[in-house]
Formats: sequence, structure tokens, C-alpha cells
Amino acid sequence: MAANSELYLTGFTDEAADELSRQIALCRHLGWSKIDLRTVDGGNIVEIPDTEFDEVCEQLAEAGLEVSSFGSRIANWSRRVDDDPDTDYRLMEAAIPRMHRLNVKYIRIMSYRPDSSTGLSAAELERRVVERVRTLAEIAEAGGVICLHENCDTWGGQSYEHTLRLLDAVGSEHLKLAFDTGNPFATLDVRREPPYRYQNTWEFYEQVKPHIAYLHVKDGVVDDGTVVYTYPGEGEGEVPRILADLAERGYQGPISIEPHLAVVYHDPSVTAGSEERWDSFVEYAERTRRLLQQAGFELKTP
Repeated sequence: MAANSELYLTGFTDEAADELSRQIALCRHLGWSKIDLRTVDGGNIVEIPDTEFDEVCEQLAEAGLEVSSFGSRIANWSRRVDDDPDTDYRLMEAAIPRMHRLNVKYIRIMSYRPDSSTGLSAAELERRVVERVRTLAEIAEAGGVICLHENCDTWGGQSYEHTLRLLDAVGSEHLKLAFDTGNPFATLDVRREPPYRYQNTWEFYEQVKPHIAYLHVKDGVVDDGTVVYTYPGEGEGEVPRILADLAERGYQGPISIEPHLAVVYHDPSVTAGSEERWDSFVEYAERTRRLLQQAGFELKTP
């Protein structure tokens, strides 16, 4: 497979370090030319003050490092579908000029917490999710950027059918799929009667693979109801099998790691020292690169 500008390895480096200077140093150490930018010193890249964003731009320019995607909090698991949608609309509008400044094509979003406490019927819940995500895609289209919906534990991640219904109902080229290998096996499939079973990663992937524009590599197992994250290829995320299939199909999109080993972005109870965070991220990146090579991918060399 021939490499091109869209096939490269990157990652959410805030799992290795809080400070941008350390995240940049990590990318240099790994030979990466691109970074998935989510938080800097604990502040989300879309939400930090303009003065801090200016400093981010200066540091990235000095390092010669490009940004592959923004990891936003738009419509994520902290948002209920009966919350005020203007919060997310304003964040999307605020993100676009920052994306233009850093020449960023993609911004990661989700599709709201599927919270039964809203009292909404399943049909009304779906209607509101689709309406809001469609509006986000329209804002993205007007701004010339692309929303990546991640199959996380929000409405669209409840099953491959939810994901496909969302993509079909919105019907926009500015809403594409970021497929995370570490989410299906850790997310309950709510399509049938309880007790619910966990989703099957390969089944999910098989159904949505024509829509994947961005790949997140994460892996793990569910042990007595608790998700335990592992290095890639050691869990139930079907990482080697999925990478081999993508390579065979000629996938040419970005490939990003989000280890969730030393720290977990959404779980502040999982902590680790700076050295452990750095070392585990580097090991994760190296193992992922080897798996990509074994699958038949030819990544760009530094």
C-alpha cells in the first residue's frame, strides 16, 4: 500500500503529559509530524482563552508540528439531550476559526448521553439527537470543517444501528465517523431486552467500516463489569484483525492512539506519575506501529 498525506500515526498526547511543551517533545521523540490536540494544561483546546490559544499556536509553529484533529467536548457524555443546545453550537462556532488558524480538518464530537431520566420517549430522544447533530454538521459545513462522530457511550454509540441511523438521518459530508476499537466491547447493546450484553467490536466494525474516516486505536477487556484497558492486541478490541482488514481495503485515513492506560481522560480517579504516563504512551505507540506494519500498512517515516 502506498502512503499518502492522510495515512499517518498520531495520538491524544494529553494522556502522556498535561503541558503542551511535553506533548510536543513526545511527538518529536516518536517521530510524529501531527498531533491530536485535546487539552493543554487541563483546558480544552476549543475553550481555553485566546491568549493561551495564541501561545499554543506559537509553540506548534516553532516545533513545526501540525494538528490532525481537535478533541472537543461537543455533545459528549457529559451533555444531556435536554440541556440547552446553544452551548454546543457556540463551541462549534468558536472552534472553526481556531481550526482554520491551525489548518485543522477534523473535530471530534459525540451524540449526547442517552439518559433515560429525561422522561423522553425513545423516538423523541432520537429526534432531538439527530436535530442537534445535524445543526452541528451544518455549522461545520458553513465553516469548511468536518465533524467526526466517535462511537463512544453516547446515543450514536449504543449500537452500530444507532451509528448508521444517525449518519443516514443527518446525511452530511461534514459528519463522518471516528471509529474507536476500544468502545464497543465496553458499551452495552441496548437494542434488545435487558439484561443487556456488551457489543461485539468486530460486528460493529463490519457494519460501519464504509463510513470510517478516522481510526482510534484502543483496547481492553471487561472484567466483572469493570473496563480494564490493555496494550493494543491484548484485549477484545479486535485491533490486529481490524487493522488487517483496513489495510486490505486500502484505508488511507489517520490512525490515532488513545491508550487509557496510565490515565483516562474522562476518569480523574485514574492517575499516574509523569514518567509512567510518558513511558506507557511511548510503548503503546511503538506497539501500534508494529501492528500496523504487520497488517500491511506503509506509514510515512520521519
